[in-house]
Amino acid sequence: METRTTSLAPVGARNLKRETVTEENLQYLTFNLAGESYGIDILRVQEIRGWVPVTKVPNAPAFVRGVMNLRGAIVPVVDLRLRFGLESVEYTKITVVIVVMVRSEQHGDRTIGMVVDGVSDVLNINNAAEIKDAPDFGTAVHTEFISGLVAMDSGMVMLLDVDRLLSIEEMFALENLRGTESRSVVAHAS
Repeated sequence: METRTTSLAPVGARNLKRETVTEENLQYLTFNLAGESYGIDILRVQEIRGWVPVTKVPNAPAFVRGVMNLRGAIVPVVDLRLRFGLESVEYTKITVVIVVMVRSEQHGDRTIGMVVDGVSDVLNINNAAEIKDAPDFGTAVHTEFISGLVAMDSGMVMLLDVDRLLSIEEMFALENLRGTESRSVVAHAS
C-alpha cells in the first residue's frame, strides 16, 4: 500500500502537524463554481472564510481580486471564476474564500485565497482507482491543473492541482497571453 506524506506549514501562531494519508483513503473539499463541482486535496486547505472585501492591487490580472490580512500574513485572493475565464457574478452570502497552501519549487510554500461560489462537502475516496485521468484536449484547452475526475451519482467532480492552478508565475503569464490574444483579435477585426 502506497502512502504519501504532506507537510502543512505553520500559519501565524498556529502550527499544523504532519499528516500521512494512504492512497486508499483520500479526502477532497468540494466546492461549486458556475454550476460545476470541483475538489481540492483537503490537506491543502487551511481555512474557509466568508467573503469580505479585499485590498485591490494595481496592475494585477483581473482574476486577482486583491490581498487580505490573515492574522498578520498578506494573502493574495484569486477569483476562480475569472481564473477559469468564466463570467463574473456578484458575491453573495454563500460566496467563500478557501485559503490554501500552494507549493512552488522556486518560492516554497505560499498561502493563497480562492473565491468560489460555495463549499459543498468533503469527498471521501476509498480507492485511488476511482480517480480517472483528465481528458486530453491537445493544446486547445488547458487542463494541466486538473489532476483527475471522479464520477458521482450527481455528476462529475473535477479534482484540481492547486500547485499548478494557483502558481503565481503561471497566472501572470496566462493573463499576459490573454491580453496578447485580445489585442490580436482586435487588430484582425480592424
